[in-house]
Amino acid sequence: MSRRMPFGQRPSADPSLEAWVRQDKHTALQPGPQRADIYTARMTLDVTPEMRARIKVAAFKQGRTVTYLLRELLEKHFPEDET
Repeated sequence: MSRRMPFGQRPSADPSLEAWVRQDKHTALQPGPQRADIYTARMTLDVTPEMRARIKVAAFKQGRTVTYLLRELLEKHFPEDET
């Protein structure tokens, strides 16, 4: 006996909802340059699980991604030299 639940039919297509669902989550949350507009390089940072949780909660409360929040923080502490 199978325990699988059958999938229902897909709801009728609403173009405005479809566009909203398919939009890039990064462009919806952050102002300024978008991910495709900037060159990125990956870094790895070891933090405690407790600190990771605090960072994720802070980002969520601000309506931002963790990536954006940390980039903003790093930019404040390590600004480009104005020569």
